[in-house]
Amino acid sequence: MAPVRRGGASWGSDRSELLPPGYRVGSWEVIEPIGAGGWATVYAGRSTHDRTDGTDRTPRPGGQDGDKAPVRGEVALKVMPTAGLAPRQARGVAEAARREVELARRAGHPRLARLLDSVVLSAPECPSLDGAIVLVMERARCSLRDLLDVGVSEAEGRRLIAGICEGLAHLHRSGWVHTDLKPENVLIGTDGSVKLSDFGLATELTGTHGHGPPMGTLDYLPPERWRAPLGDLGVQVRASADIWALGIVIHEVFASGASPFPGATPVARGAAVQEYAEGRVPLRMDTAVPQFWRVLAADCLAPTHAARAAHTAESLHERITAQESRSTEPTPRSRAIRGWHRSRAAFLAVTVCGAAGVAVWAYAGQEGPSASPYASGELPARIRVFNAEQGCQDRADRDPQCSLGLAIDPMRPYTVDNVVPTRVWHGDVLDIDCQILRGQSIIDEGDLESTRWFRVRVPHAGPQATAWLPAVRTKDRPELPRCPHPAAGR
Repeated sequence: MAPVRRGGASWGSDRSELLPPGYRVGSWEVIEPIGAGGWATVYAGRSTHDRTDGTDRTPRPGGQDGDKAPVRGEVALKVMPTAGLAPRQARGVAEAARREVELARRAGHPRLARLLDSVVLSAPECPSLDGAIVLVMERARCSLRDLLDVGVSEAEGRRLIAGICEGLAHLHRSGWVHTDLKPENVLIGTDGSVKLSDFGLATELTGTHGHGPPMGTLDYLPPERWRAPLGDLGVQVRASADIWALGIVIHEVFASGASPFPGATPVARGAAVQEYAEGRVPLRMDTAVPQFWRVLAADCLAPTHAARAAHTAESLHERITAQESRSTEPTPRSRAIRGWHRSRAAFLAVTVCGAAGVAVWAYAGQEGPSASPYASGELPARIRVFNAEQGCQDRADRDPQCSLGLAIDPMRPYTVDNVVPTRVWHGDVLDIDCQILRGQSIIDEGDLESTRWFRVRVPHAGPQATAWLPAVRTKDRPELPRCPHPAAGR
């Protein structure tokens, strides 16, 4: 589901503003619209349940009661109207919703976005809403497309693509094909986790193939789909269609969102796909794509289903894992690098996904032994901020994408929910007063790991406003007393 501008008048659907803030959808309440697509509008929502007993009584797809797993924070409400549609169109919307519910019931996995509830609206007083289908899903921080708009490192690209492969491998083992894999349908959780989403076009396999509606995103369709015959059951779909789309996504990840096929429009790029599939032109990739990923993408983009079939999502994931292992040495440093998936994901959430919003910030102002020395004017030491990204080391260019976050609590994951509003840049000098040695483990872009954190004064935020800088964000190593309380930045 492509994101759209919040609060603006430009939306991708004429049904985008049907639900006002506060509107009740079963056990859920609308907050605001966050996205729109061809047949659905997505809203931020929250539960209206009183969870004082710590349980979630929200009914699950398939009629199951809550499993005592609390649903906290915001959710995504995918509203799919059926009013005003021709009978065949309405059946298509209902079938898409059924597929999503069925897949969630039978093929749940950590790499698939979780479906929490499904509701059919009964609103006779509002004919445009009556009969609309609403799918309640966990809400993500952003999509892979959002990350491609600002760029990702090779190491981060590896983590993202490996997560996509894990999700696809599970789908295919469970007998499903996504059929609409693209960056907009790869979500990034608040913890940096990768989840596939939007299964409205997912197709269940019966043997080696299945049949689905003749729909999809043109830029990600394999060559055979452009000329596939339409039968009574739809078009024939195989798992290799997802592998083709994965090849496009791999190229986009390392080529700043660019397709490997030239053309000013999706139809023109589709014509380029056909020329390639017919052997009239070679596959030309952007030179920015690293060699390992060029080979992997080329295998995914084999021109025929038969040539692509050997490259399963599971085998591709194994190749990525093996390549990562070969690139590290069996030393303490390489063991630190293997912690990448946890800490690098958290770093990404702060520097990229966090660009759209900032956490609520409470500053340190405790009384007694843990109070900051800054309150009395003491300045024990200073420290210089270091950004390992070479492109972000020009102090004259304070690009927002090169800014770094200061954490509220060094014991919690280094995510957008755990940073103060004030950002810092390479070369900034900060006042510091103490340190902790066993905080959240962080690895920077140069694969250096540390659990050490420094408590720093937040620039331009008052004498008592403090936060935390991870040691990987400085080359300085001052000798400092230990902080009395690890949560002093709360």
